[in-house]
Amino acid sequence: MLRNIAIIAHVDHGKTTLVDALLTQTGTLTAESGARVMDSNDIERERGITILAKTTSIQYKDHRINVVDTPGHADFGGEVERILGMVDGAVLLVDAAEGPMPQTKFVLGKALQLGLRPILVINKIDRSDARPDEVVNETFDLFDSLGATEAQLDFPILYAVGREGWVTKDYKVKGTNCEPLLDLILQHVPAPQGDAAAPFQMLVTLIERNAFVGRIVTGRIVSGTLKKNQPLKALGRDGTEIEKGKAVEVYGFQGLKKVPVAEAKAGDIVALAGLPNAYVSHTICAPEINTALPALAIDPPTLMMTFGVNDSPLAGQEGKKLTSREIGSRLLAEAETNVGLIVEPVGESYRVMGRGELHLSVLIETMRREGFELSVSRPETIFREENGVKLEPYEDIIVDVDEAFAGVVMEKMGLRRAEMVDMKSDHHGKQRLIFVGPSRGMIGYRSEFLTDTRGTGILTRQFKEYGPVKSIPAGRRNGVLVSMAAGTATAYTLSELEARGTLFIGNGTTVYDGMIVGENSRTDDLEVNPTHAKKLSNVRAAGKDDALILAPPRQITLEYALTYIADDELVEITPGSIRLRKKGLDSHTRKRLKRDTQS
Repeated sequence: MLRNIAIIAHVDHGKTTLVDALLTQTGTLTAESGARVMDSNDIERERGITILAKTTSIQYKDHRINVVDTPGHADFGGEVERILGMVDGAVLLVDAAEGPMPQTKFVLGKALQLGLRPILVINKIDRSDARPDEVVNETFDLFDSLGATEAQLDFPILYAVGREGWVTKDYKVKGTNCEPLLDLILQHVPAPQGDAAAPFQMLVTLIERNAFVGRIVTGRIVSGTLKKNQPLKALGRDGTEIEKGKAVEVYGFQGLKKVPVAEAKAGDIVALAGLPNAYVSHTICAPEINTALPALAIDPPTLMMTFGVNDSPLAGQEGKKLTSREIGSRLLAEAETNVGLIVEPVGESYRVMGRGELHLSVLIETMRREGFELSVSRPETIFREENGVKLEPYEDIIVDVDEAFAGVVMEKMGLRRAEMVDMKSDHHGKQRLIFVGPSRGMIGYRSEFLTDTRGTGILTRQFKEYGPVKSIPAGRRNGVLVSMAAGTATAYTLSELEARGTLFIGNGTTVYDGMIVGENSRTDDLEVNPTHAKKLSNVRAAGKDDALILAPPRQITLEYALTYIADDELVEITPGSIRLRKKGLDSHTRKRLKRDTQS
């Protein structure tokens, strides 16, 4: 017998860790395989988040269970929407202390719309601030507010510590393994339906590229049987024929691997190669089928950036892929498999539209690791026009902070045109502040938020709807220190510049005309010469510079850089460096661009 389920939750509520335990305890993997094996690429492991949905298969009591681990971050919600369309059940994880969060609402809402009856697992019940009974009540209220049916409201509840690999029916009694969850899946989740004798039909849900067989599409077989070399065709969402071909390879899932199979039947989740133009939401079917399967519409991008060549004086020193053609080819290839990403050529540059800052920053980080050099503009929100009215995207914003920092957060959110709709306090001195505000106002706020809350605050955002355009939100309030010379920064000059603001560079850093070397303490930009050396004489000695002690420069991460820059600035990205710079590489051009952005 077969079961198809998805693991859904808010980011960092423990999905991947729980899947690890299921894989290990069913003998699919050994304990030596390592932690979070489903997060297979380097960026997922470094950031501790799931970016791509992944399918695995486990054997339990003569049953095969296909398990899909889904992303928990809102920027990768496009993955979740499609995954839920090819499963018959879902396991909803909720943190025992945090309770339902914005992405919990998003993924649960999608699951309920599709008629799924989720199993609720309250995870991390070993936390000192765990409140399982309250969280169950909050989750029930969330089900109800999302329009759950009577059957969906009658959801089973389990409690778990995914990190230790156990699940229990009573949170007061420690469990020993994950069998209560596996048994409940077999009991609660229905077996997939489908007529194996009918003509073959499958809806494409995931897509990837393979160096040997080309594009591989993954989905669930709705009806019929699929065999290798079987004739097929692809239909668009409107039923238009995309292409004809055959199943060059058919793969099933065994543990974490794709394995070739001779045959797959209705209800199976499979991957196949042989249709190079098939895409997500397309129907793969037998040649006699002319009607496409219904497919979920994918939420549109809400944020865009411009990607261009790196034209700074330091270009080409670290990367190997520098040209506009190489950048464009890579972006267009990414758009083939990355649903929610749209790429449009604009002259020699490319406008890249995605679901959020993290969505785009992961793409940039991937490209720089592949040897690309590029320059990227400030993120901009994508506006929409309906009935002659201009609209902008709004977000639900949930902030968890210590009470001492609540005042400054409310002040900053007000400056960014966000309105507080609710505030809750708990007995641990924490406050939850709930806002609704324009996405445009939140660009660049995360780093400021972490500073204001001393790194203890948690901020989560989720796209809500399009609404009326508000006045321009407050942006960066400080100017920058801009190098007006090329050369090597000296400790002598940097020690003097520390009085002007906060430095982004240290002694010995190579700089160029137009490079941003620090943040001015005032609101205007200031041109400086960080390469100026101390004059030598028979009284002074150059060696005395060694005694200068400089404050550590501010660390510039990719996410910080993207949200820090102003409209007349760029982020220069290379395999080894992230630099901030002005668009103009000489003083005259900088002044002209500054006037243009202020007009």
